[in-house]
Amino acid sequence: MTDPPPEPEPEEVATLGDLDLPAAVLREFVHRSGALRVSALLDRGEDTPPAVVETGRLAPVLATEGQRVRRMSHTQEVAVALPALPEVRQLPAMDVSAETGQVTGVLGGLEHLAGALRALAEILGGRTAVAAEFESTDPDTPLGLVARQGEAVAVMLGDEAFALEL
Repeated sequence: MTDPPPEPEPEEVATLGDLDLPAAVLREFVHRSGALRVSALLDRGEDTPPAVVETGRLAPVLATEGQRVRRMSHTQEVAVALPALPEVRQLPAMDVSAETGQVTGVLGGLEHLAGALRALAEILGGRTAVAAEFESTDPDTPLGLVARQGEAVAVMLGDEAFALEL
């Protein structure tokens, strides 16, 4: 059996070109929501393969297109105007149980975060999927949400997934 090829080293860049806007949107969402990390699988149309853009709290922005991986500093300014972003606020960590699928926290908090994440997917367009991870009271089980326009939001608790209709 042969070893898989090594992961390509990220190329350090000051701009991600056409991915600057999604990078800026995701970075702003991290700041506003308090998410640990957020990523988007960007739908770029039928003729262009998708790209992945991801970032976290004070972490660099990574953009992956095929085998090419670029890294941009978290503090790098980009020359794009942010669109109107969904209202989102930082919430206290929620109690989660992967066994029961129960999430307990601020009344309406899960729906607030899920709705903001789905609105973000709509802003980024097409069949783009956006995923975010938030702190929970169990450090081994963060609260994960995955949203795509027009679909139920997936709530990820450990290895378990649950659908949340909004």
